[in-house]
Amino acid sequence: MLRIGICDDKTEARDALRFQLEKVLWEDREQIVYEFSTGESAVGWLKKHPGEIDLLFLDVEMRGISGMEAAEQIREFDKDLCIVFVTGYADYVFDGYKVNALDYCLKPVEAGRLEEVLTRVRGQIFDSREKTFVFKNPEGSYRLSLEAISYFYSDKRKVNVVLRGKGEADAYSFYGKLDKVEEQLSGIFVRIHQRYLVNPEHVSHIGGESVIVDDQKLPMSRNMKEEARAKLARAMLEGGGR
Repeated sequence: MLRIGICDDKTEARDALRFQLEKVLWEDREQIVYEFSTGESAVGWLKKHPGEIDLLFLDVEMRGISGMEAAEQIREFDKDLCIVFVTGYADYVFDGYKVNALDYCLKPVEAGRLEEVLTRVRGQIFDSREKTFVFKNPEGSYRLSLEAISYFYSDKRKVNVVLRGKGEADAYSFYGKLDKVEEQLSGIFVRIHQRYLVNPEHVSHIGGESVIVDDQKLPMSRNMKEEARAKLARAMLEGGGR
């Protein structure tokens, strides 16, 4: 599923873009799920819901913060979101490279141009899907880069996802079993404890009874220690660790 957002401070502009998009979207696999009337609202929502949309059509000229300023703020916490600028002036096109924008569309946007953009987006999104972890909780759907995940840990009936540079207090949680996550990420993440599944890329030290993952000391259980140490050491030797 390709989930799309539109950000424009003018209602008629959002309506016009949605109308053209609906002509070229794959009905069973793509949908417009969110619309924002300001750059501030888009940034605030995206920060709280990482991975919930894959593509954002972002108007450059808006009241409040501009689309370019919004993109700069978004890139501070999300490097992977596909951003396509929508603008009435070609002069803004080159500024898009500063925020790694995928493409741009000049107003009024025609369906043929959107088809070209979506073809690029589909290739980029679907090629990278195997490098992401997807889950749902009461707050929405999330798609997180595996590279950004430090480790998973279980707590009763929930699985918690800890991101690099964040602590367990900032973890995302969902109902599930760590065994299922381990099965899904077999060969990528390593189980070190009944409660912990770690990303070898973020392991900086392997001790006798514990490992250091992004400055967090995590226990390694006795019955998993031998296999876990071997897998982690292999990953670090192959360049997976820092």
